[in-house]
Amino acid sequence: MVAFTGVKVFSATKAWEREQISDRINEWLEANPGVEIVDKVVTQSSDSEFHCLTITLFYSRPTSRGAAAQASAAP
Repeated sequence: MVAFTGVKVFSATKAWEREQISDRINEWLEANPGVEIVDKVVTQSSDSEFHCLTITLFYSRPTSRGAAAQASAAP
């Protein structure tokens, strides 16, 4: 199993929400530049009236020691 330090869940039930879910994911990724997506699960469920789309992202952040090493290696 891949190690992760966090989980972010995006869920949408209404059609316009489902259309915008990729924008919400991209906004979150841009706001969290240090995360590395290590796994993902896409789930779709329905009943007689609603269709729910859920995208679950499992991520890790660099450790402070790893981040410091990357910063010192930068030109």
